[in-house]
Amino acid sequence: MRQSKMFLKSRKEVPADEVTKNATLLIKAGFVYKEMPGVYAYLPMGIKVIEKIKKIAREEMNAVGGNELIMTILQRKELWQKTDRWNDKNVDVWFKTKLKNDTEVGLAWSHEEPITEMMTQYVSSYRDLPLYVYQFQNKLRNELRSKSGIMRGREFIMKDLYSYTKSQEEHEIFYNQMIQAYLKFYKRVGVGDETFVVAASGGAFTKNISHEFQTITDAGEDIIFVDRKSMTGVNSEVIEDENALAKSGLQKENLEQVKTSEVGNIFSFGSEKSEKLELYFTDSDGQKKPVILGSYGIGITRIMGVLVEKFADEKGLVWPKEVSPFAVHLVSLHKEKGDAVYTEAENIYNELQKENIEILFDDRDGSAGVKLNDADLFGITLQIVVGEKGLANGEIEIKNRKTGEVVKVPKVQIYATIKELWQKAF
Repeated sequence: MRQSKMFLKSRKEVPADEVTKNATLLIKAGFVYKEMPGVYAYLPMGIKVIEKIKKIAREEMNAVGGNELIMTILQRKELWQKTDRWNDKNVDVWFKTKLKNDTEVGLAWSHEEPITEMMTQYVSSYRDLPLYVYQFQNKLRNELRSKSGIMRGREFIMKDLYSYTKSQEEHEIFYNQMIQAYLKFYKRVGVGDETFVVAASGGAFTKNISHEFQTITDAGEDIIFVDRKSMTGVNSEVIEDENALAKSGLQKENLEQVKTSEVGNIFSFGSEKSEKLELYFTDSDGQKKPVILGSYGIGITRIMGVLVEKFADEKGLVWPKEVSPFAVHLVSLHKEKGDAVYTEAENIYNELQKENIEILFDDRDGSAGVKLNDADLFGITLQIVVGEKGLANGEIEIKNRKTGEVVKVPKVQIYATIKELWQKAF
């Protein structure tokens, strides 16, 4: 992609009411645009990061047998009344509206009920189970607080998977597989070393004990207690519950208090929701039984915000290589198009494209200072800088954005050096 052709422009100013590090930097870098508190538009560079995160999540969900679908955001009042979650006292984050015919509908904050109702049309026999479906879907939640940037939005992107199994035993096997799949996902996006599996209450979702995935960050809204040796922990609601601690295999004296952000959660619903929504199957003995439901969520846009909070530095964004919008940012410090610097940069651009390297080429006219500052602000994993001085010495600079390490190499070594530095990155 040529930067001159991309909808991408850095900004010096941000909205006066924006105080978070993640949203401030993403707005300055031109990755997001703030519509209103808690509501953001995602611009081309922001979408590239989101799609990288989604790709990793999709691969891990497919690996455990997930089938991707997408549901509507409009939800029927009558459906949620069956499970008593239309009531604002039980779920206080609803956005509700009316159709032209005065029918009241909700705007999806979750999808357990609609997907479970849909399954009544597709599940009737034990041969239809187990079944695992997931989606990437915008959720709308009428949050009272919206001061954490994209880490707590009133509209956000979630990956939500739903498991339908024949028994509690079958559910627990899959539930534990999902814990491992989530840990793989967090490792791949760059926060595996500081993301903990945390026992928690089910909140508005279920009365059963659930598990959260919490990543250490000073920008987080949660206080949890972790055992770094086992990478597990409990939140403040569970710390005084000796039974919950025992089930988690933790001892209170071994726990360290840390500040975190919840980046995922998983819930066991048992058969209660299936019974209320009449999702049954006939087992191999001809007996009618309710399906066991589990729910598993990852906040895709929240992860993006957490990555900014954890890795950004005084110069701007710093992306882990697996979610970097491009692998390489090629910066041409030419004085005018067609000069030796520009010609050399374009040759490098064309050659790296042939090697299928994702590359953003800053081919704009402008000062070296602006270009280099933008490159640091955008946070792409590797930078290639082509300048007059280096070219005179027959050298090209390659910089690791995270470490700041600069390697000067002859042009003929660029591809080999990029591969080597990419392996070392993050």
